Amino acid sequence: MFTKIIWWAINIVWLLIFSALAVFIGVRNVDAAGMVQTPAIKMVSFIILGIVFLVVMLIQLIFLYFIRKTTTKVS
Repeated sequence: MFTKIIWWAINIVWLLIFSALAVFIGVRNVDAAGMVQTPAIKMVSFIILGIVFLVVMLIQLIFLYFIRKTTTKVS
């Protein structure tokens, strides 16, 4: 039970991080190198953020599988 609560808390933190990064990418006009952010460059940034999101989601689903597997054995 405790591991599920931790798992949900971590997922909420990840969701907040990805939401903040998406807003940051969408709002910024100039990146750290001083390059103007065109819609094409923003789209590439969103695609990279999406790929990272998918990797994190895959890892979280693997953790969920093991959490459910251990909680069904205990019950």
